[in-house]
Amino acid sequence: MTEVLSDSERRKIDDGDDGSFYDQPRYVQHVDDGFRERLTDLYATELQPGDRVLDLMGSWVSHLPDFELAVVGHGLNREELAANERYDEWFVRNLNEDQSLPFEDGSFDAVVCAVSVQYLQYPGRVFAELARVLRPDGVVVVSFSNRMFFQKAVAAWLNREMEGRADLIRSYLDATGAFGPVRVVHETPQSDPFYAVVARRL
Repeated sequence: MTEVLSDSERRKIDDGDDGSFYDQPRYVQHVDDGFRERLTDLYATELQPGDRVLDLMGSWVSHLPDFELAVVGHGLNREELAANERYDEWFVRNLNEDQSLPFEDGSFDAVVCAVSVQYLQYPGRVFAELARVLRPDGVVVVSFSNRMFFQKAVAAWLNREMEGRADLIRSYLDATGAFGPVRVVHETPQSDPFYAVVARRL
């Protein structure tokens, strides 16, 4: 598989152990009300009641719409994942060490990743796994703003402005060869800038 990022692009300011960095739970909101409301609205248009959803790199809250979903959570902090009331099940895995996902092909109708994609050092491998576990016409929604743990974001992310970051995510999706047209949703209200990259599995 061709790597999307070079060795220099995947470097981080803090190259210490990710597990240790996320060892303590952070019960805080990482984006403001306006961003969270817009994300929930977007999810409501892209998801269907009864969908099986993988919340990748999640935490104690998922911003999902109120209708019924079967949600599998993933992250690095057990306490946060256990506190998420939307998760039917969850698992811990450091995707910078192991990019595989413990699911069969076509297991999910949707994969969502909120304000966390900037931490992936091997996004090509991870997005190939997303393509594998999604069913045909399954949707991926990757959202981001200008907030992050800068010390843990990869250089390729830090070295780009917001539009360039959307293009970077597009390159992750395109590298799989498994997704249709990529759509970028962008709004800058009186709140945190809202960006989401949306694509469906071929």
